[in-house]
Amino acid sequence: MFRKNKKFHIYLFRHGKTTFNRDGRFTGWMDSRLTAEGKKHANIVAKKLKSKKFEVAIHTRLSRSKDTLKPVLRGHDECRIVLEDDRMIERSYGDLQGTTHEQFVDRIGKRSYDLRTHGDFVVSLDKRNRKKIEEFFGTEEYKAIHRGYKVAAPNGESFADVEKRVGRFIKDLKKFMRKNEVNVAISAHGNSIRLFRKIMEKAHKKSVVQWFIPYDKVYEYEV
Repeated sequence: MFRKNKKFHIYLFRHGKTTFNRDGRFTGWMDSRLTAEGKKHANIVAKKLKSKKFEVAIHTRLSRSKDTLKPVLRGHDECRIVLEDDRMIERSYGDLQGTTHEQFVDRIGKRSYDLRTHGDFVVSLDKRNRKKIEEFFGTEEYKAIHRGYKVAAPNGESFADVEKRVGRFIKDLKKFMRKNEVNVAISAHGNSIRLFRKIMEKAHKKSVVQWFIPYDKVYEYEV
């Protein structure tokens, strides 16, 4: 029976840097392997969680999520259950998947994409290409371009779509944790973490689209 005042912990972290991250490509639901640096990120997360206890771990179907979790699980004999749940998978970029950030910026320059609706894609660009867009539009306009929260790439997902599935995941996760009295470690993706944080921290979408989700940070929540 659930003990009313007992608290359980969620340890949420992003996969390590991948080849697509390194090369400045929109990854989405495509598979992209960890780089040597990405494996180091996974080991950093593992060290941060070394003294924590969790009985359940969750990953998505993508190899970068699974491979980041592997070093985290070492030394955690208490973790007897490993689950796969794609409600925490990366945002689908649809037709943008596999294309480079530079190609996207070129299309912005040609006005093929309208930043009044598609401006939220800028959060996924590498630093160099974000700078290009800032220079193109000017600093003040750049600060205001995150307007496409409900707009998806062709054949892809919007932030609002991701928030819905992550919200369902959180609801089920809380019930599961309380019923089974367990702590949980989750190896997820930048944008699913972004929306997970939005819900758990009750943040406004204007703040959410400004966040950068590091590869080696652990977010901890109590349930």
